[in-house]
Formats: sequence, C-alpha cells, structure tokens
Amino acid sequence: MDSPSIVMVSLTTSLFSNHPHIKNLTMKRQELANPIKNQQRPNVIWFMVDQMRAQAMSHAGDPNVNTPNLDRMIRDGVYFPKACMGFPLCCPARASMVTSQYPHKTIPGHEFKLDPKLTTIADPFNEAGYHTAWLGKWHLDGWHESNGRGAWCKVDREHRGRFKTWIGYENNNSQWDSWVHGHDEDQEVDIYQLPGHETDALTDLLLDQIDRHQHEPFFHVCSVQPPHDPYSAPAKYAGRHNPATLKLRANVPSIPKVEKEARKNLAGYYALIEQVDANVGRVMDHLEKLGLKDNTYLMFFSDHGDHMGSHGHTHKMTPYEESIRVPFMIWSGQRAGYGSHELPYVSNHVDMAPTALGLCGISCPESFKGFDYGTLIREKRIRGAEVPEEAYLQSVVPTQHHPSIDLPWRGIATKDGWKYVALEGQPFMLFDLNEDPYEQRNLAHHAHSAMKRKNMNDRLQTWITKTDDTFELPKFDEQGHPLRTEAITEEFQKKANWVP
Repeated sequence: MDSPSIVMVSLTTSLFSNHPHIKNLTMKRQELANPIKNQQRPNVIWFMVDQMRAQAMSHAGDPNVNTPNLDRMIRDGVYFPKACMGFPLCCPARASMVTSQYPHKTIPGHEFKLDPKLTTIADPFNEAGYHTAWLGKWHLDGWHESNGRGAWCKVDREHRGRFKTWIGYENNNSQWDSWVHGHDEDQEVDIYQLPGHETDALTDLLLDQIDRHQHEPFFHVCSVQPPHDPYSAPAKYAGRHNPATLKLRANVPSIPKVEKEARKNLAGYYALIEQVDANVGRVMDHLEKLGLKDNTYLMFFSDHGDHMGSHGHTHKMTPYEESIRVPFMIWSGQRAGYGSHELPYVSNHVDMAPTALGLCGISCPESFKGFDYGTLIREKRIRGAEVPEEAYLQSVVPTQHHPSIDLPWRGIATKDGWKYVALEGQPFMLFDLNEDPYEQRNLAHHAHSAMKRKNMNDRLQTWITKTDDTFELPKFDEQGHPLRTEAITEEFQKKANWVP
C-alpha cells in the first residue's frame, strides 16, 4: 500500500483569497448567456452527505427538523423509504458506492486504500462522453489520521477515481476549516481553504461546475461531510434547536448520560441537516433557472446513519435501523416519477452507481454488482435481473472505536420488513420491523421464532455465497433448533445417564 503524502499549509488569508477557483466563483451567474438545455442525454448529480439517518427528515416523521427541499424531492421525485447502506462506515460504504462492489472486495474497514485498478463510476461516464467531477470528501485513499490531519493529505492523481475534475479532500471532520486540492481537467489545483462553512462552499463549487458544463452531459458529485460530527452549524440554523425541547426516539434508553449526550448532539445535527436541505434547494433552483431541471437527475443519499442515543449507541457501526438506513431519493422535474413515487425496495450502497448509469441509459461494467434502479425508474418497468428481495449487511473489519460492535457480523434486511444479523457461529439479531420498528424485541434467541430464524439464516447464506464472501454462520437442524444447543443437551444427558 502506498503511503499518501501530507501537505502542511499555514493558515494565511492570502493563500486562498487569490486562488483561481475562488476568483471563478466571484463571477456572477447572472452574467451567463441565455442557457441552452442539453436535450441529448440526461445529466446526473450525486448530492452525498455523511452520517445522516433516514429518520431525520420531516417527511419521515421527525418532529425536530424541517426539510422542505428534501421533502420536495420526495413529493415530486422517487423515494426509497427502505434504503440501506450495508456497511455503516464511511470508507467501505463510499468504496461500494463508487465501484459497485461489496466491501470485502474493495475497502473492508476504516482507513483502507481503494485499489486504483478497480473500475469506478467515472469510467463508464467518461467513455460515454460525460464531464465527470468529484467535489468534496473522498475518504478512499487510506490515510491514517494517527499520522496527521486527513484534510492536508494529498491524494495523488492516480488515486482520484479518474474523474475529469476532482477537487476534494481525503477526510476533514472540521466543517469551518475545510481544505481542498486536486485537478480541474488538465489544471492541477493546489491545496486551499474553502471560505465559510463546508456545505455552502462545496455547493458553490457544484453550481460553478454546472454553469461551466451545462452545454454538455455531466455527472457531478457534491460530497459534503455534514451532518457528520462535529455538530457545528451556522448560527441561523443552530438557533432553531434547543436540546432541552427535542423529542428523542422511543429506543433511546432513559439513562441520564445517554439522554444528555443525545440532546446536545442532536441540536447541532438537526441544524446541519437543515443547512444541507437549504443547499439542496439551491441546486434545485439553479437547475430550474438554467432550464436543466427536466434533463438532470438529482440523487440525494448518505453513506450511513447516526444512532444519536438509540439503543444506547452513538455514531454508527451497528446493524440497527438508525445506523444502516439512509435517505435516498431521485428528483428530476418531469423525468422522475414512478406510480406512488415510493419504491418499496431495499436499495444498497452497490446500487448507487448502476442506478446513475441506468438513468442515462448507459450499460454497467461487468465488475458492477449492484442493481440498476435507474432503468426501472426511466422505463417504468423491470428489465433483466429481478429486483433483490434483501440488502446484504456487513461489518468486515470492525473499527473498534466509539460504542460500536467490535466483532464482525453479516446480515440481511428484507423487502418484507425483517432483519437478521449473525456473529460468527452465533445468531445476533432478528427483528420484525413491521411490528417493532424501534427494534425493542430481539427474536434471535426465541425458541418460538426458530423456523423464521432458520429461514433468514439460509437467505443470508445465499448472499454470502453469491458475493464470494467468507463468514461462518450458525447452524440449525430442519426444525430450526441450534445444533450447538442440541449437542450440549446430548452431552449432559449422557453424563446423567438420562434416557428420554
């Protein structure tokens, strides 16, 4: 593994105030000539956020937050209310989104490096004549924060996924002090500090790219770190949320320490989400202004969720709903829309790239393992492979930080509302989410759920085999009884000379 170099830069105003990219953004967009819509091929934008759980939207029923623009995307576009990120951790989830391969074949854990030989989503878009741009957080270069701040790690050009424009950073975790570098087509971009707050500044870069490439088909990614911690938002958003008055989810335990931390963090979390929502609105309005709304698919999603006290956990890295479920919607004026606008499928990280390509009618590379929901949306029919009935869940290499689960696990979340997770040789979770959406009744070790558990275990084994994964599942007999329990029973019966 190559070690990334680190670039240390002094915090001087002159460093970035005269930077050509900042100067470009000072040009008034109103000065653009009359825009001409790209009628030939649709555009795609990924607006990616970090650590936003699916439940944290007003449309999803959260009374603490207002997300009118995300709600508009849901109302006027296509919404995946059961969307998952099968490995709830930044690096593995992002690698799977970019390569459409599962984490055990790409990045298996925190701070691993993506193999530059792997095909990325930029490759088929480049081949189709699209302008491709990545703006913001990358977190695929394997930099270890123990060696220095990731924001100043220089990602070499051969490790930038072959995007025609790549202006971003490896990792940051400091939204008011965000630094980017990279290349803008043939021009190398030296590291400089973004002005103001990261979400606003990266959205500015996205709007600038849209302006410059509006007359050709484009695939652009705006990857912002918020609402990932630290939960520090601009005052106009932060002032809306009082920790004391927030309503916690029903599965946050009544433990003073847990509640106090959840309230403190949620106030900033909701503020950051509302700032994200405002910037999504800026993108939607800008596309309408340029006449690109009906010719551009805007995809919004997160790389994983955040517990915020649910089940006593913070952050991510468990199979609980708050950790694996993410917002996922697609908006595009008159192009989007599929029946009720809600698709009942359990989409996963590997599906993002095939879906983006399918929206544009571009064939997926053979290496892509995800499902193409884009063709389903565009043609309003299923073509080729059947829609998956499950999303495959994994923790390949646990991070072992924060109150996360420090053992590897595998699981499935099903279209019909069940979830099953196993540790090696041991069932771990079994939830009927239809009756128990807050996951407060774990059926994994209930004798009356033996056959359901066996069925889910068999379905999970199918995914392990299909994805060429390696994991030892628990074993059950034909009636669903654990073979381990039967062996122990037989052993002690022999010791007691007990004859049934």
